Amino acid sequence: MQLVSERPTLAMRTHNRIYPQFSALCMLVFLLGTPGWSQDNGEGRDVHMQSQEQGRQRGDEQLNVNFLYGAYVPKDAPLVSLTGHQRAHLFVLQTFTTPGIYVKTTFLALVNQASSTPYEWGGGGEGFGRRAASSYARSSIQNVLSTAGNATLQYEPRYDRCRCTGFGPRTKHALMRNFVTYNKTEKELRPQFALYGAAFGAGMLSSLWKPNGQLWKDGFGGVETQIGLGMVSNWIAEFAPEIERRLTRQRRQGVSSAP
Repeated sequence: MQLVSERPTLAMRTHNRIYPQFSALCMLVFLLGTPGWSQDNGEGRDVHMQSQEQGRQRGDEQLNVNFLYGAYVPKDAPLVSLTGHQRAHLFVLQTFTTPGIYVKTTFLALVNQASSTPYEWGGGGEGFGRRAASSYARSSIQNVLSTAGNATLQYEPRYDRCRCTGFGPRTKHALMRNFVTYNKTEKELRPQFALYGAAFGAGMLSSLWKPNGQLWKDGFGGVETQIGLGMVSNWIAEFAPEIERRLTRQRRQGVSSAP
C-alpha cells in the first residue's frame, strides 16, 4: 500500500522537473533559428536582402495556420520553400498563438480522461488538468523537434492542397502527405523523417513525467497518434473549402427558411 501511494508523488516530482525545461528548449529553437535555418548560401549581402524582402511580401500567403488542421498552402498559391525566419514564425504560430494546439490538447486529454489513462492521475478536474498539461507538453515538444528536424533537412512542414481534381486523387494526396513531403526543391518527395522522429521522441520524453511510464511504448504511442490525427487533419485540410461552402450554404438556407 505504501508503494502505491508514493507513485503519484514520484510522478509529479518528475513532472515538475521536466515542464520548466520545455521553455528552455523553446528558447534554444529561437537562438538557433534564423541564422541556422537560413537558406541563404553566402552569395552576397544584396542577394540576402532581396530574399528577405521577397519573403516578407509572401509571408501572409505562405504562413496560413488553421485552428483545426494546422499549417497549409492554398491550392492557388505557389509552393515556395520557407526561409529560416518563416520557419521560426510558423513554430510560434503552431505552438503558442493559434488555437490549433489547444484544440488538439483538449481532444487528447478528453480521450485519456475517458479511458482513465494514466489511472494514477485520477478523474475530475485535477485529473483532466494533468492530462491536458501532459498532452500540451508532448505536442509542444513534438513541434520543437519537428521544426528543428525539418529545418535541418530543409523539408516542407506545411500541408499543400492538391493541384488535382476528383475525390479519389485528392483523398490519396491528403493521406500520403502524412508520410511524405517535399525537400527544398518543393518538387522531390521524401519520407517524413522529421515528423515521425519528433512524434517518437516526444512520446518517449512524455514517459518521464508519467507514472509507470514506458519509454518505448510511449514513443510508439506518439507515432500512432501522428498517423491517425495526421491523416484526418490532412483530409479535412484538403476538403476544407468545400466543407466551409456547404456549411455556409446550409446556414443561409436555414436563415431564409426561418419564419
